[in-house]
Amino acid sequence: MKILVTGGAGHVGSVLVPYLIEKGFSVSVLDKLIFGDEGLRKISKENINIFNGDIRDKKIVDKATKNVDAVIHLAAISNDPCSELDHKLTKEVNYEGTKNLVNYAKKNGVKRFINVSSSSVYGIKNEPNVTEDLPLNPLTIYSKTKAWSEQYVNEANNDNFTTVNIRPATVCGYSPRMRLDLVVNILTSHAIKNNKIIVFGGSQKRPNIHIKDISDLYTQMLTFPEEKIAGESFNVGFENHSVMKLADIVKEVIGDDVEIEVQKTDDPRSYHISSEKLTKKTGYKPKRIIKDAIKEIKNAFEDGKIPDWKDSKYYNVKKMKELNIK
Repeated sequence: MKILVTGGAGHVGSVLVPYLIEKGFSVSVLDKLIFGDEGLRKISKENINIFNGDIRDKKIVDKATKNVDAVIHLAAISNDPCSELDHKLTKEVNYEGTKNLVNYAKKNGVKRFINVSSSSVYGIKNEPNVTEDLPLNPLTIYSKTKAWSEQYVNEANNDNFTTVNIRPATVCGYSPRMRLDLVVNILTSHAIKNNKIIVFGGSQKRPNIHIKDISDLYTQMLTFPEEKIAGESFNVGFENHSVMKLADIVKEVIGDDVEIEVQKTDDPRSYHISSEKLTKKTGYKPKRIIKDAIKEIKNAFEDGKIPDWKDSKYYNVKKMKELNIK
């Protein structure tokens, strides 16, 4: 199978793309390479075709989706803080870019479209377990563009074009294109480098998924029977912990001498997502836990894979401000 991964040089893409190649898939990547190609450099050029371009560019999207069996769509302005920098840019990339990809994928005979959304589309929920049948209540420009995109992807689903929306929890763990601005990764890096974790609030629930597990799932989505996934949306987040609990888990792994300080927060987002539908429909279950992610990050620091943890390349908002992305 020939697979196009948009955003394939990003945090998740840099784990997913080598995994797909290892599994025998033929892989192309469409990525603007804003954060560089560090995550893909170890891959032989014979094994990958890289389109250096923007998903808003119809010509390159048309070219990249030709002779492709499936698209895994990761490319996006990737979270709330980044999206707040420029609402217009976020709408153009996350929504209009997704529409471009769907339209040209369909035109060029792509059979399967795996759209990566976000569990943040639910907003704030009082339900003890957030399931896929609950109404979406996106509160930010990021989550709104993800919800709009989901609807567009759903409407494109037909007998010749299988579409599915994935709503992942926050990703944790090591990647060659590392991010230290995701909750478990943040807490871990501060515990290691400062011997101190600052928890903002603490009671908010933050579901997480290991980066290798989400890569496993995207790969399996390529071959699940279409009747199990066509037109569906799936939550993916098997460990739902409060931020304070996450801090405690980090402390347990890194060392008892790590100090935890609690500060107030004005971020009310909190949700406990259910991934039961995914397991029931497809049989998928994760193989890793949050502790594994923390250990991997610890090992990466010890092995010198994160030489300067304050480098802006590990923090999407800082890097976008530096580059003045438009």
